[in-house]
Amino acid sequence: MTVSQLVQQMDACGTLGAGRVGLASKILSEMFSDEECTVFLSLAGPLIAGGLRKIIVDLVDRGLIGAIVTTGANVVHDIIEALGYRHFIGSLFADDMQLYKRGIGRIGDVYVRLKAFEAVEKLVTQALDEISEDMRRQLSLQSFLNQVASKLKDPSAMLVRCKARNVPIFSPGFLDSMVGLNLWTYSQTRALSIDLLQDLRRLMQLGLEAKRSGAIILGGGLPKHHVLMANILRDGVDLAIQITMDRPEAGSLSGAYLEEAMSWGKIRRKGKYVSIIGDVTVNFPLIVASALQREPKGVKGAYRGGS
Repeated sequence: MTVSQLVQQMDACGTLGAGRVGLASKILSEMFSDEECTVFLSLAGPLIAGGLRKIIVDLVDRGLIGAIVTTGANVVHDIIEALGYRHFIGSLFADDMQLYKRGIGRIGDVYVRLKAFEAVEKLVTQALDEISEDMRRQLSLQSFLNQVASKLKDPSAMLVRCKARNVPIFSPGFLDSMVGLNLWTYSQTRALSIDLLQDLRRLMQLGLEAKRSGAIILGGGLPKHHVLMANILRDGVDLAIQITMDRPEAGSLSGAYLEEAMSWGKIRRKGKYVSIIGDVTVNFPLIVASALQREPKGVKGAYRGGS
């Protein structure tokens, strides 16, 4: 049984989590097949560190993603991988004081060596030094990230592939990351001001110009809200899937079902959407593999076939 056949059986079941996974596969397949659909990918949580980097890059290379909105942490961990450092398997039940003494940071059961962040800071400083002082006084985040990408030699890096494919990366909460701390440190001795309004203008323009709009929401938080907000002036997205571990009872955006977004005009009344309560690292690879194998009208982009 192929992944697609398995997910189609889930869809045939049609109930509970299995039914939602099946529906998500069909919605994602429609996004990928529609040449007029601009797909916004929202990333929150340790998705690069958690192993989804290759899937994200593959979708970008296939021409299936129009824009990425992410937390700063996912950008930082992409840079760490690109610099030759690795995330490796650890334990949820580690002695964290011992890890600290050994120079290891823990993300759930994922470990990363803290010296990697020293290499990241060095790269950030070099990238900023190569930008003119006048430009640094009103620098968009995209310009900064493209400058960093130009200094990375890893062709499989998300930053590198997005720059090559002209897929913009937005990160509204970027200062809440280790590179955000590096930017603050740099600004203490040299001219630097990150103008996030420049990035928001471009994101909103992408939403306004989209003939049809699709949202892939992995996790929640600022990335989710910015993707939906970018589509509010066009009366919402047409197609959307959300995978999150958060619950709706507390009223958080991260746990809100997509039906709630309809009340704000962020999802069209006749749109197709589904929310899945589950682990992104489990559900998203299944849904993507199944959607690429479905190909009801042929997947848009430079590449064809499943992954």
